[in-house]
Amino acid sequence: MKRLKFGIVGTGNIAHRFASAIAGVPEAQLVAVASRTKENAEKFGDEFNIPFRFGSYEDMAKSPEIDIAYIAVPHGGHKGCSCLMMNSGKHVLCEKPMGINTREVGEITSCAEKNNVFLMEAMWARLVPGTLKMLDIIRDGTLGEIKSVEGKFCYAMDESQLSHHVLKNENGGGSLLDVGIYGLSFASWYLGRDVENITAFADTYNGVDSHTCMLLKYKNGGIADISSAVMLRKPNEGFIYGIKGYARLERFYAPEKIYINLNSGESFTIDTPYLGNGFEEQIKHVCDCISKGLCQSPVNSFEQTLFVTGQMDKIRKLIGISYPQD
Repeated sequence: MKRLKFGIVGTGNIAHRFASAIAGVPEAQLVAVASRTKENAEKFGDEFNIPFRFGSYEDMAKSPEIDIAYIAVPHGGHKGCSCLMMNSGKHVLCEKPMGINTREVGEITSCAEKNNVFLMEAMWARLVPGTLKMLDIIRDGTLGEIKSVEGKFCYAMDESQLSHHVLKNENGGGSLLDVGIYGLSFASWYLGRDVENITAFADTYNGVDSHTCMLLKYKNGGIADISSAVMLRKPNEGFIYGIKGYARLERFYAPEKIYINLNSGESFTIDTPYLGNGFEEQIKHVCDCISKGLCQSPVNSFEQTLFVTGQMDKIRKLIGISYPQD
């Protein structure tokens, strides 16, 4: 079996999680890391026993040692790093959001098509066992027609984290792009894309949205209630309501437990554990797509990424948030 050779671009928390996960995927091998400084690359490389360490993203792009780059830099750098790698013939798995806005996403996907390489936004939650099981439950008709979903992904930065890139406008910061994207994706998985109206309100901090609440009305009458926050803690649970009953999901966007409650009075719990930390399934999916010669995922497609990004563009207009990239 030919193992796909990965290089990580960036050395933050999400890069650490990815590096831990890839060790559990036989189809993949982590061989390189790139940072803006050689010191950070060396430190990360020592931690995960990575043979090739680069003190610039450009050096990794030129290297023949990797097949695919995982982009794990702040949001504002996603387009530049993705296109840099693809223009050097590398496949790319880019952390969400793939781009700050639909224009950027369009330019990134066009770059992939021009270079005939694989590209996917790293919406790992769509690929975990809990999401796949929930979709099966809905297809089986257990809950009947789905009429509403609720999802809250909200956490609180402490005072020592106020300089974090998620609170910086120039980096595409704010709760919507950081974690609201999960809620909007969640709504699209279970209610579809026929949205006829969106309403949103937000609290702001330092030019970004610190807390955003969104209501989406669908043409079939369905309603989605989504919240995101980076300076306010709420329970990160979700609900999917059908005409025959409802499901409660712990960590709604990527559940490891699903609680079903039917109108008949029947209730049951389904355990859906990850392979590891939740990223393994995504890495396996990418390896499978590339082994089949695909240039995009049939699940996390360009169309899906553009749809959710377009919704975030509309919501940002409603709440008055713009970025230099706009």
